[in-house]
Amino acid sequence: MALSDNKALVLGVLAGGAGLSLGTVVLYNSRRAVPTSGHGVHSKLYLSSNDQRVTGASMVVREMPGQAEVLDRLAELIQCVSELKDEVRALKSAIPKLLDHVRDELRGRSGRAEGAVARVSAGPPNRTTPTRRRRVAGGVARAGSQSSEEEAESEGGYITALTDSEEEEQIEAEGQSPYEVTVIEPLNEFSALLDRVDALHEGSDGDKRECLCTMLDKREQFGQNTTFLWRLVRAYVDVHDITTNLEQKKTQAETGKKVGEEAVKLNPMCAESHQWYAIMCGIMTEYETVQNRIKNGYIFKDHLDKAIELKPQDPMSYYLLGRWCYAVAQLSWIERKVAATLFGEPPSATVQDGLKNFLKVEEISPKYSKLNYVFLAKCYRDLGQKSQARKMCDAATSMETISKEDEEAQKELDTLLSALGVN
Repeated sequence: MALSDNKALVLGVLAGGAGLSLGTVVLYNSRRAVPTSGHGVHSKLYLSSNDQRVTGASMVVREMPGQAEVLDRLAELIQCVSELKDEVRALKSAIPKLLDHVRDELRGRSGRAEGAVARVSAGPPNRTTPTRRRRVAGGVARAGSQSSEEEAESEGGYITALTDSEEEEQIEAEGQSPYEVTVIEPLNEFSALLDRVDALHEGSDGDKRECLCTMLDKREQFGQNTTFLWRLVRAYVDVHDITTNLEQKKTQAETGKKVGEEAVKLNPMCAESHQWYAIMCGIMTEYETVQNRIKNGYIFKDHLDKAIELKPQDPMSYYLLGRWCYAVAQLSWIERKVAATLFGEPPSATVQDGLKNFLKVEEISPKYSKLNYVFLAKCYRDLGQKSQARKMCDAATSMETISKEDEEAQKELDTLLSALGVN
């Protein structure tokens, strides 16, 4: 429950208690002067003969039909008001604890809202539920102003409630909210960090190294955030790709895979975590034994399928799945036999499966990448559709070579054009 709603609830109860108290006093005073009888003599209230102090509930009315019932109801109403006062006191004592409750609740939220902290402060008016509560309290205060004597006879707690409402309306008139919740979020810092690492990811080789260093510096602070973790895996992938030392590349791949496992366990419903973990499993096939390579291939496919299930309009997942299908379709008979021996059933995919996924990429995001056009051309070539293959080569040629991936695509494109007899 938000802190503003809790405060509004307390003020509503206070206002309600004030209304009940005023109603009781008005009803009581209206009965003190009882209508005259037929002989013009006013009936009066008399105490018991022993002159002891008694409550309003024990007062005796002389020869007034209906007065006993009225006094009984007054006694019940006064008892209800007394109980309500106790509840109001309990609510007032609970208010200081609400801040800690809201702070703990906000800290437990996932995504970019993780780590959010709340505090109560004056600020711009918040015209949601609290405003509605204040209007109710103000209405009671205005009704009470018609009978100042009755207010004076009310017990202190209820007069205080009306005074608080008047003060709140005065504060509201000055453009402030008396009980607005302002959320202070490390969100600002976290959002700025994400924006920065996303920009570095798109930058030069030096930017990619800086991205990994920046994220490692912040891992202790944000390491339990899935959004942070999958970006850390991505940073390991980037640095792996630009590193030339084989041992360093293997270390980065192994570390990145462990972070990917952590991200998937932390939030199994995050598509990006599955996607980048799958990519890291694919990278690890370069450093594993044949058995582990095949095992990582299965893991790669499983997590890509999950990523597509969670985020079906992400072209990158379809591109990666197309690459997997095309690679499996190129497996030799011996490699399939080894997979069947180790795992019971070899991976199965065709060039047509790969083509379908690459076309899906183009459908979702036209001109997604130079490499996607290259693999479309390869699929059409393998399927004997050379005219379509040439069209895809032309599309790839029309795209600029910017990244290392584009350079790789251009090399494959040159080889492919030569095989197709295109100069």
